[in-house]
Amino acid sequence: MEFMSAREAADKWGISQRRVAVLCSEQRIAEATMVGNMWIIPTSAEKPIDARRTRYSKIEEKAVKPFLKWVGGKGQLIKEIERYYPFDSGRITKYAEPFVGGGAVLFDILSKYDLEEVYISDINAELINTYHIIRDDIDALIKTLYTMQNDFIPLNTDERKIYYMQTRERFNDLKVNGNENINIEKAALMIFLNKTCFNGLFRVNKKGLFNVPMGAYKNPMICDENNLRAVSEKLQRVTIVCGDYRESADFIDENTFVYFDPPYRPITDTASFTAYTENLFNDEEQIELAHFVDDMHRKGAKVVISNSDPKNSNTDDDFFDNIYSAHKIKRVEATRMINCNSEARGKIKELLISNF
Repeated sequence: MEFMSAREAADKWGISQRRVAVLCSEQRIAEATMVGNMWIIPTSAEKPIDARRTRYSKIEEKAVKPFLKWVGGKGQLIKEIERYYPFDSGRITKYAEPFVGGGAVLFDILSKYDLEEVYISDINAELINTYHIIRDDIDALIKTLYTMQNDFIPLNTDERKIYYMQTRERFNDLKVNGNENINIEKAALMIFLNKTCFNGLFRVNKKGLFNVPMGAYKNPMICDENNLRAVSEKLQRVTIVCGDYRESADFIDENTFVYFDPPYRPITDTASFTAYTENLFNDEEQIELAHFVDDMHRKGAKVVISNSDPKNSNTDDDFFDNIYSAHKIKRVEATRMINCNSEARGKIKELLISNF
């Protein structure tokens, strides 16, 4: 994926560079990312509709997109992944995504195809709770998010930091001690933290506590009501499970397309600083997943797996080439969006592995 600067985007769209920066900070430009102190924007990005001029429009198009910014999200690889979609034949009528994360592929498929059954899962309990609440309690969630947005936006930076830390502490308390009676609040807290934390990063420490500092967004869109309602509508017929990917085995059959997007294998010794849950996914578990993929292949399912390419840092590392030797491996170009080392940011190769 090619990128342009905020200045280049401003010239292309005929607006000010400041306006482009505001649109980026409001997360209204897909895949826009801050690198150092500047925004980089996909050259394929379209100029967002000016909400200031359409605020009173009675009819607004429902844009279905991920409701969270998620490290490892597949927004930039959608064009590559959609080439594998096998639905046009008519035989594949089901979809499963056992590591759903932010759901970029999920929402792309839900927007394009009316499938008989869809199954998603993840071991991140807070993430899956948020999917459940968006599907089942959207009105209460939106009300809570608007309250948080109205409380947070008017504050100055120091006041925001206090509010943010209190919110993070509350989220961690509910994460450890919560129960089903506060699931709406927990989902709202997760969305709030995702929209206001540093770079939308979801990271927990070894105790399972969310520990990301506040980001520097000037006017974050904490409650994107139109998208949340569109997502809620799309999720109505989706089976949502909090659990290990192996639980999808009963759902997957010869009529199923499965996309596996597991935690990526680190390409450097220090790249594993980002943990989405307190449970890490080591090489042994990558191998176990490869065996599970083989089992689903024998069932007749169409399968695609994504992962990092270890050859980015070691050309002799054939780890994935070996464990997926029975399948097709394609190396595609991606851009590393988040890395503590600025020199490690930029274009790298990722793997798309398929059994067809």
